[in-house]
Amino acid sequence: MTERPQTPTSPADRIAESTRPALRLLLAAPRGFCAGVDRAIQIVELALAKYGAPVYVRHEIVHNRYVVDSLKAKGAIFVEELDEIPDTDQPVIFSAHGVAKAVPAAAKARNMFVLDATCPLVFKVHFEAERHHREGREIVLIGHAGHPEVDGTMGQLPPGAVHLVETVEDARRFHPRNADELAYVTQTTLSLDDTAAIVQVLKSRFPAIKSPHKEDICYATTNRQNAVKAIAPRIDCLLVVGAPNSSNSLRLVEVGTRAGCTKSRLIQRAEDIVWSDLHGARAVGITAGASAPEVLVDEVIAALKSRFDVTVEIVSTAEERIAFNIPRELRPPAA
Repeated sequence: MTERPQTPTSPADRIAESTRPALRLLLAAPRGFCAGVDRAIQIVELALAKYGAPVYVRHEIVHNRYVVDSLKAKGAIFVEELDEIPDTDQPVIFSAHGVAKAVPAAAKARNMFVLDATCPLVFKVHFEAERHHREGREIVLIGHAGHPEVDGTMGQLPPGAVHLVETVEDARRFHPRNADELAYVTQTTLSLDDTAAIVQVLKSRFPAIKSPHKEDICYATTNRQNAVKAIAPRIDCLLVVGAPNSSNSLRLVEVGTRAGCTKSRLIQRAEDIVWSDLHGARAVGITAGASAPEVLVDEVIAALKSRFDVTVEIVSTAEERIAFNIPRELRPPAA
């Protein structure tokens, strides 16, 4: 699909456009919000609409400053820990990344009204880890230390039950108590290629290791990485709209670089574009992490159109029709 800018309405506009360099813009699809992020934001907005402000949210609901600031403006208060929240009957919402079991236990002890926005695909990893633990297996978690999703998954089980492996080198160094009673799970937002390399090492060292019933890396992460792989060899620069603390956005930058676009850049807003990166560029790609709203992509496209004679090509590699239910407390009453 190709879209041409509208014809300028004045001679001055036509002269200005004629002096702009031509630029083909490859727009990756799918991009941006996934079903889990969309659900989490809906939960905050619906809670504000139903219960009024303030609504308390533990940790950023999703990793995107624009989204967080927008929700703050509507009355959401973001905290890192529950002890920052005063005694209240107002909703307390857990972020899409999931939490350790100690967090809902602490909330229950304070009689907090909790709405859990944990992504159902993160819950799947939690359930899988708990099942393996019940069946007597040590668990390897492939993920990144310090990420809230990793903290939440490790916090489902007693200390020492889950071993974090971040790299191929970690996988080579890992020594389980019993190689015949071992399983692995993964963070949902990892690089497909990096994870495959780590899994290959684990399986070669521990042939009996149990795999997830279904891939833990979520459909949205997979689809966005595949879309980037499709455009990377055709572009001179890739702009990934996302946040620096967004794991899936950072992975898109890495995927773009490895797939052939050495100028793969993470930007939060159009104002972050380094225009010298685009000097002499004939084709630029745009994608967005799963926490980045489409309005930010539109902003970047508008900025490019202000400097270039832009032709837009949408490169679609998958269609997404997944949606997750919101908590029962926030659903409209049955007719």
